[in-house]
Amino acid sequence: MAERKGRMNDRERVEAMLKHEKPDRVPIWPFAAAGFCCVHTKTSIADAYNKPEVSYAAQKKTAQDFGWVFAPRIGYAAYGAWEFGGEVKWPSGQFAQAPSVVRHPVETEEDAWNLKLPDDISQAGIVPLQTQFFQMSSKELLDNEPFNKFAYCLGPFNTAAMVCSTDRLAKWLIKKPDVAHHILRLTTDYMLKLLEYWKGQFGLENNIVLSGEAVGTGQIISAEQFEVFVLPYFQEVYKKAFSLGFKHIYCHLCGEQNANLVHWAKLSFGETGIISIGHEVELETAGSYFPNDIILGNLEPAIIQSQTPEEVYQATKKNLEDGITKCPGGYIFSPGCELPPMAPEENVMAMTRAVNDFGWYD
Repeated sequence: MAERKGRMNDRERVEAMLKHEKPDRVPIWPFAAAGFCCVHTKTSIADAYNKPEVSYAAQKKTAQDFGWVFAPRIGYAAYGAWEFGGEVKWPSGQFAQAPSVVRHPVETEEDAWNLKLPDDISQAGIVPLQTQFFQMSSKELLDNEPFNKFAYCLGPFNTAAMVCSTDRLAKWLIKKPDVAHHILRLTTDYMLKLLEYWKGQFGLENNIVLSGEAVGTGQIISAEQFEVFVLPYFQEVYKKAFSLGFKHIYCHLCGEQNANLVHWAKLSFGETGIISIGHEVELETAGSYFPNDIILGNLEPAIIQSQTPEEVYQATKKNLEDGITKCPGGYIFSPGCELPPMAPEENVMAMTRAVNDFGWYD
């Protein structure tokens, strides 16, 4: 199929969608692609998380090479353990693809009651590295870059699970809910302070709140538990974000969230939110729950990792057909979770080819 030239660049496409206008073509905005970017540029996956300058350059080049939206950020799903005084391990070896927790700061009920907020948010865990990263990213705004910084603020429940471990938190929800709520109070207070910190450092222009939840899923907790232990704390964080003047929230609903969608839909994600979904949630379902927000997703990452370029191309085509027709608030193409760092480059390029062939609105 002959290559088609668009009348918009990627920044204009996303900006149009945030104003509830239709772009010329579906943007490509892979979720959590930093590891792949560093592999593509022949650096290490660990560099994506602990070397801001390398990570920024890798993300910038890879977005250009593959025709993506450039959305520079640095961070990880295991956020919370290091920031509250525990330890993480940088990825190394063939199979490690992201930082992992080596030691949780809370291992006993006594630890939980003694837990305190970090003395200095700016020096907590990865925050100094993120600050260095966004100091670089904020110096330019490219044609494929709708935002050049993120107010990195993951969900309080996910953060609590990293503070005390997922299995321990899940047990305390049932047996010691007061302990669970105590930890959640602290992780929520941390996020409120973090939002203030990001605004103070970088202001509001070209800045979007990055949020998400990977532990509060149907694979781990019930929808009833979600309503009690997840939803109220998200409501508090988002209320704070809007009171500070942030206009948009980008939130990744990781994993099996179908039973929780009724609760997610109680949240406001701003003037227009960007809601990233996993392959477990159908695009049509997400579009029906969030008709005024942009849906970002949701090709299964395993397809990109293990299938052929033609299979990736066809799966992307099907995703485009569903997203364009079934997401009334707008649709951005992306894998449903992290782009596998070791995915074959020909498979990743097959996604770009499919969007260039089938992603046009006019």
